[in-house]
Order: sequence, then C-alpha cells, then structure tokens
Amino acid sequence: PCPPDPPSSKPSPTPSSWNWGGKELFLIPHSSAAPVCPRQVCGTWVWILVAATSVSLPLLQGWVMYVSLTSCLISLLLLLSYLLGFHRNSENWKVLDSLYHGTTAILYMSAAVLQANATINSEFGVNAPLNYQLNSAASFFAFLTTFLYILHAFSIYYQ
Repeated sequence: PCPPDPPSSKPSPTPSSWNWGGKELFLIPHSSAAPVCPRQVCGTWVWILVAATSVSLPLLQGWVMYVSLTSCLISLLLLLSYLLGFHRNSENWKVLDSLYHGTTAILYMSAAVLQANATINSEFGVNAPLNYQLNSAASFFAFLTTFLYILHAFSIYYQ
C-alpha cells in the first residue's frame, strides 16, 4: 500500500471565492449575503406587480409599495456594505443583520396581509380579472418574501 498523499500547502479554491494572483476573487456571496438574491427578486416582483395594477385601495397598497421599496433599497445597501467588507470591522454585524431582517419580516408580513386584502377587494370592479391576477401574484410574492426574511433572520440568530 502507498502512503497517503501529504496535504497540499496550496489552498484549494472554495465555492465562495477563488484565489487568483494573490487576490481573492468573489464569485458567490458568503452565507450572510447568499439569501439576498432571492429576497431581492421576490421583493422587486412585489412592487412591480402592485405598480402594474390600478390601485383601488391607495392606503393599503401604498404601504405595500413603501415596505417593498424601502426594504429593497436598505437590503441593497447592506449587501454593498457586506461586499465591501464592513462586516469584518464590526463585531455587531450579526446583531444588525438579524435585527434588520427580523424587523423587515414583521413589516413585510403586515404588507402581505394588506396586499391579500387588496387582492380580495379587487376581485370585482373595473378590469377585475387582470387586477385580481396581478394582485394575487403580488400577494404570493409578498408572503414568499416575508418567509425569506424570517428564514434569514433566524439563520443569522442561530449561527
């Protein structure tokens, strides 16, 4: 039998980064930033679908638009600060990340419930079939985005 190969002194590339010429190239977001893409896509669909409907209840759907746009922008800012490495300089990054995503999950849940109410109310009226379908899709993505925010908040909390 042959002796086992000695461990390589050269680090192997990981799925999240690749070392090239002494510089680490970022390929896939690390665990804290990985859930951002699905959340951003679902959240973006929420405000696109709400904006595409003829708003019958401006107060309800205005709150949905506010929550979805604000959380989208703040999530992009957090992702940018994460990509720039600010999480390495702060010991409170996990606390900030968990609190933000937990708070946003609560706000998104309220927006999803209000969007579901707007969906029920849009079943009858002018352009009812189209508005109902758009509002139904917006409700689905609002609840899905809420679930993703809750999942991210708990995953950071339990790490």
